[in-house]
Formats: sequence, structure tokens, C-alpha cells
Amino acid sequence: MNKVVLITGASSGIGKALAIHAAKNGFSLGIMARSMEMLEASASICQSFGVDVCYVQGDVSIHDDCERFVSNCVDRFGRIDILINNAGISMRGIFAHTEISVLSKLMDTNFWGTVYCTKHALPYLIQAKGTVVGISSIAGFKGLPARTGYSASKFAMQGFLEGLRCENLKTGLHVLIVCPGYTESNIRNTALNSKGTPQNETPLDETKLMSAQAVAEATWKAIHHKKLYLVLTLQGKLAVIINKFFPKLADLLTYNTIKKEPNSPFK
Repeated sequence: MNKVVLITGASSGIGKALAIHAAKNGFSLGIMARSMEMLEASASICQSFGVDVCYVQGDVSIHDDCERFVSNCVDRFGRIDILINNAGISMRGIFAHTEISVLSKLMDTNFWGTVYCTKHALPYLIQAKGTVVGISSIAGFKGLPARTGYSASKFAMQGFLEGLRCENLKTGLHVLIVCPGYTESNIRNTALNSKGTPQNETPLDETKLMSAQAVAEATWKAIHHKKLYLVLTLQGKLAVIINKFFPKLADLLTYNTIKKEPNSPFK
């Protein structure tokens, strides 16, 4: 029987790349995203590799959607070996000018979405001695200016997953936290502005960023080797190290980096 992987936010970017990589390697797939059209497109690609795909339209910020996603996949496959909590949204705006509802939405998706899906998948994952993955960010190690809600949600996700890992030291459950640096994806186009509406533009040259496929390949390799953390890109690794040992310098470097972005809120 094929191993079963569940992936949230699998309609584009890293999630889609993770799903395609899994399909190429013979995994049965459960995938969820908000856009049915994009979800069906991802499912079609994965099915072309001859694997079974259960796709469920849903929003991870809604508890019942997460419960339905896991339930449908268990009904279809009878097991879960890997859960990849990938769905997420970002933001861009100075906290003083940002609506509180924006931060709530970030927490609902990035943190609570991970909690909801993990809660319902956990009994099956423990039974399989499987893997829980959280696609976090360098922002989960270093708070980013103009991304206060995003950083808070990723710090929360990582704290939750680290605690879960410690609780399950004796059960065989593997917990992996993945922290990509800047990655080519749609997350910056859909990032919320200070009023809570999508900014519909990216402040970065997406063609010069790490590809979603490269992130997916590195993540699957980390799952195979049962790594605890995966920090990607040289910039990302340096950010984590500098913040740990030289936090004041990290603040200055981070501020200056964000300030140089096109249409930066610091200009």
C-alpha cells in the first residue's frame, strides 16, 4: 500500500511543488486549498503520475474544514503517514497603522490552521509513526518589521510544533520545521496590507528567489532523513545565526533590508 501524505495549501507555490514531488514518488495524496479551480489543476497533475488523489476544497482557518479534510482522506485511504501544514498568508504594513483584524487573520490561517489539521491527523500519524511538517519561515526565528502578524504566527507555529515534538519523544512521531528564505511563490501577491486586503503586488524580483521546486525537494529530503529543522538559503541561515548571537545587529540588518524594498513602508 502506498504511503499517504496530506498537504494544505496545495494549489500553488511550495504546496503544489510538494504535492507533485510526492506524486512522482508514488505517494497517495490528500490535498486542500481554497480555490477549487486551482486545486483541481494540482490534482490533475498529480493523478497523471498514476497515484490516487483526494482533494478537498477548504480553508484551514475554519476548524470544520480541517476536520472534514482529514476525515475524507482517512475514509479514502485508511491511514495518514505524513501531514504537511503548508497553507499560509503574509502581510505588509506598519503595526501602528494596521487593523487588528489583519493579525487575527494571520494567526487563524498560519497558526490555528496548523493546530486544527494536526489535531485531527495526530492519532493516525502516531499509529503510523509518521511525520508532521510545518512550513514556517525565517520570520519564525527573527521578527520582521512590517510583518509583525506574519512573524507572530510563525513563532507560534514553531512553538506549537516544538512542544508537540517534545510530547512525542517516546511515540515515534517525527516533527519537522521548515524555514525557507525568500521563495518564488504567490504569497507576496496575496499578502494583506494594513487594511486587510490583498496587496496584489510583490516587492521582490520573484525570478531571483529560490524556486518552490527546490524548497519541495529539500523538504522531502529532510523528511526522509528525519531532520528536526530545515533552514534554507544562505541569507536565511545567516539571519538565524546573527539574530542568535548579535540581536542588535540583526535588527539593523533586517530593518535596512526591508527599507530597500520597492514601496517600502519605511520610506
